[in-house]
Amino acid sequence: MTASSSGRRAAVIMAAGQGTRMKSPIPKLLHRVGGRALLDRVIDTVEASGCERIVVVVGNHSPGVRDLVVKRLGEAAVAVQDPPLGTAHAVLAAKDALADFDGDVLVVNGDCPLLQPSDLAPLFALRDQGSALSLMGFKPENPLLYGRLICGANGHVMRIVEAREATEEELSAKACNAGMYCADRAQLFAWLSRVTNDNAKGEFYITDIVAMATAEEKVVRAHFAPENAVMGADTPLQLSQAEAVFQARARAHFLAEGVAMLAPDTVHFSWDTQIAAGVQIEQFVVFAPGVSVATGAVIRAFSHLEGARVGAGALVGPYARLRPGADIGEDVHIGNFVEVKKVKLGKGAKANHLSYLGDGTVGAGANIGAGTIFCNYDGFDKWDTHVGENAFIGSNTAIVAPRTIGAGAMTGSGSVITKDVPPDALALERADQVNKEGWAARFRAMKLASRKPK
Repeated sequence: MTASSSGRRAAVIMAAGQGTRMKSPIPKLLHRVGGRALLDRVIDTVEASGCERIVVVVGNHSPGVRDLVVKRLGEAAVAVQDPPLGTAHAVLAAKDALADFDGDVLVVNGDCPLLQPSDLAPLFALRDQGSALSLMGFKPENPLLYGRLICGANGHVMRIVEAREATEEELSAKACNAGMYCADRAQLFAWLSRVTNDNAKGEFYITDIVAMATAEEKVVRAHFAPENAVMGADTPLQLSQAEAVFQARARAHFLAEGVAMLAPDTVHFSWDTQIAAGVQIEQFVVFAPGVSVATGAVIRAFSHLEGARVGAGALVGPYARLRPGADIGEDVHIGNFVEVKKVKLGKGAKANHLSYLGDGTVGAGANIGAGTIFCNYDGFDKWDTHVGENAFIGSNTAIVAPRTIGAGAMTGSGSVITKDVPPDALALERADQVNKEGWAARFRAMKLASRKPK
């Protein structure tokens, strides 16, 4: 059998590894690049590659990985490898889940967070061109312990040899195995069922299917991807290297799309960041997941945004923090050391200094004075504060939610607002000032006298 007769695609993602080299209580595949779990990123990629069925092979040692798969794809997408006996054994664990599938099956690693659909497309293309088995290779600067692709004069891959079992001549090969394969479902599992564990580690290697296909005079061809496309993330160092590649890609993308950055290397993006052309971003800005920024907005230095929407022409920062649910409207100003959480601000509203706005709304044109606090939490529940259009909240006002400040209303500086304020009213809630003449001078004299030697 050569090309798939149905044109359908499925994927098996190998996610049963122990991940011991990460040295973390968090399973390796739940670590993040670009704010998204490694496994989620691979699932995203195979879905975008047209795989209508996805089976993820997990181990019993990582229930968190299984939970991710069930939440994302459903229980039917889980296959368990127990005990772990090698890569061929892992893929065979998915056999029953794909028993009714007619088409090509793509095998990928779950720890390749930089893999993109464009990297996988050539594997399907090779199948369409007549390869019984297509696989992904790469040519690293340092082959290290990667398996080597042993190719014939015609460029066809004859076999794969593990580095620990390779001869000196075989180790000199530049082409290495990336561990990703594509073949017809029936043919793939037929090969896998014949793999033995007669090797140095006593494991069942999926790489053995290449020699099987060659022995059957089937065509086996490789597509060579860039090294960073197939790099794994097995250690904290590799995770940081993958993050660096992701960030470089994201910066290049946004610069090409018309986003201005004064110091791109200091700006960090997430996998789902959305920024329109015409946005300006200053130094040391972090976009955590769930952020969109409309055209004309300016994000000033040292600001952190997560789960927030920023409208056209808005000014955020410097040193601002937008938390999930922050909805910054058109031409809104959020200034230094202002934190916004789950608050929608209408057009032209301003909170320029040292404030916490948590849960509620701020109407168009309203001004929030420095030091204002929405006191939204009573120790058990969160409550909303609603500030009307064109209201003026005086500096150091604490609004004890749930409260409504009417349109055009004002609060006096230093007030603790515990009642609703009608529209266009002035609310004052503070003790009368008392001046005690000479008290400060007497206090200083007393203190100085107490310090004299006795």
